[in-house]
Formats: sequence, C-alpha cells, structure tokens
Amino acid sequence: MRGREDEWTDLMRSAMAGDDAAYHRLLRAVTPVLRAAARRGLARAGQPPDQAEDIVQEILLAVHLKRHTWDSEAPFAPWLFAIGRNKLIDALRRRGRRVFVNIDDFAETLPGEAPQETASAGEVTAQLNTLPQRQRDVLQSIAVDSASIKDTAAKYAMSEGAVRVALHRGLAALTAKLRDH
Repeated sequence: MRGREDEWTDLMRSAMAGDDAAYHRLLRAVTPVLRAAARRGLARAGQPPDQAEDIVQEILLAVHLKRHTWDSEAPFAPWLFAIGRNKLIDALRRRGRRVFVNIDDFAETLPGEAPQETASAGEVTAQLNTLPQRQRDVLQSIAVDSASIKDTAAKYAMSEGAVRVALHRGLAALTAKLRDH
C-alpha cells in the first residue's frame, strides 16, 4: 500500500506541475480503490452498493475542484481519503439517515478515532454566528472556503500567527458550543 500511495503522491505532484497525462493516470489508479471503499461504506450503512458510482464521481469532481488545496509536501492518499469519506457521508445524509462512516472504509493505514456524532449544518451555522467576528471570518475562510492560512491572513490584514490563533480559538469555542448544545 505504501508504494501505491507514494506513486499517487508523485503523480499528483506531476499533475499539479501541469502534466495532464500524470493526472489521468492518477485518476485511473485511484478510481477502483474509491469505488471499493464507497461500496463497503454503503454496505455498512445498509444501503445498496449500486450508488457507489455516483459517490466516486462526486469524489473525483471534488478532487478536481479542490486540488489546489492539497499540500504538495504532504502525502496524497490521506487528503484523497478525507474527501472520499466526506462525500460518502454527504451521500448517506441525502438519503435522510444519520449514519457514521468509519474512515477504515477509505484507508486501512490512516490512524484515527471512530467517527463521532456530528451536528447539522444549521446547528453549526447558528453556533458559528455567536462567535466573535474575527474568529467567524477566519473559520469561514479556512474551513468553508478552503482558503489557506496565508490567503486568509492577507484577506483580513492579519499575521499568519494571528490567523492560526483565531482559527484555534474559534474551533475550540465552536466545539464547546456544539458539545453543550
């Protein structure tokens, strides 16, 4: 598995440098892995596996649209599997059931805790609006708009350190509010 993940990382780095052929090879390489993981996740949630292809397409589209957010110094697989997990959860939520997907569906090598209960988007938005403006702006920029710390700092005329502090404090306050809610 490690060799495959290294190959994916190398292909993504080449793709980010403009190598279209590398990008196509990467997408062809990850698609069967994503398809199998989506089928496992659907089966564990008691859903028919025939929806896996739609989820794979959503994952691939998200990878394409968000590829600029990937840190080329980091391995590609954890970033990919996080997107995959989130897209599977989104698909299951659209079906009207609250389910939790184990990240093991996407990578047996990624360490992590079992998924915990999540708040609805409405609950998060309501609690987010109670935060101080600066924390709310930083969280919106980084967590929702997928901006980098550097871009967020420039946008709000803050130092990168101040952005990190606001992000940390905002996340801690939001987590506490959601836990108590």
